[in-house]
Amino acid sequence: MAEPIYNVLFLCTGNSARSILAESLLNNLGKGRFRAFSAGSHPAGQVNPFALELLEKGHLPTRELRSKPWDEFAQPDAPQLDFVITVCDKAAGEVCPVWPGQPMTAHWGIPDPAAVEGSDDIKRRAFLDAMNRMQRRISMFVSLPFNTLDGMKLQQAVRDIGETA
Repeated sequence: MAEPIYNVLFLCTGNSARSILAESLLNNLGKGRFRAFSAGSHPAGQVNPFALELLEKGHLPTRELRSKPWDEFAQPDAPQLDFVITVCDKAAGEVCPVWPGQPMTAHWGIPDPAAVEGSDDIKRRAFLDAMNRMQRRISMFVSLPFNTLDGMKLQQAVRDIGETA
C-alpha cells in the first residue's frame, strides 16, 4: 500500500518570507510524501527578494511560489489539508478560516527576517537564520513515524517541533 501524501499549509501574516521558505523546504525535503503550500492573513502580494535569492542559491524550488491569501485554502475546491502550521506569532493569534477536513494544527514561530533592518548582508543573515531554523523543524517533521503514531500522539509531536530552537 502506498504511503499517503500529506498536504501541509504554512501560514504567516504577509506570506512573503517564513511561510514561503517553509513551503519550498518541505516540497524539497518531503521527497514526494508531502505537498506544501503557504498563505497569509494579509499577503504582501510578492515574495521577498531575499527569500527567493536564498532559495535559488540553495537550488530549492521557487517557480510556484507566490504570496496569496489564506482564504484560497478554505474554499470547497481547495486541497484537503492534513496539517496547518503557523510560523509567525501574529498569524497564530488571528482567527483563522475553518479549514476543510479538520487538519492538525501547530505553531512553529520564527522571528521575521523581513522585519530586520540594516545592510543587505544583515538582512541576508536574518533570512539564512530563519531558513536554518525552519529546515531543522521540517527535517524533524518529515522524520516522524506517521504510520505508527495515533492522531493525538502525532498532533503532540508536530506541536513539540515548534518548541525546538
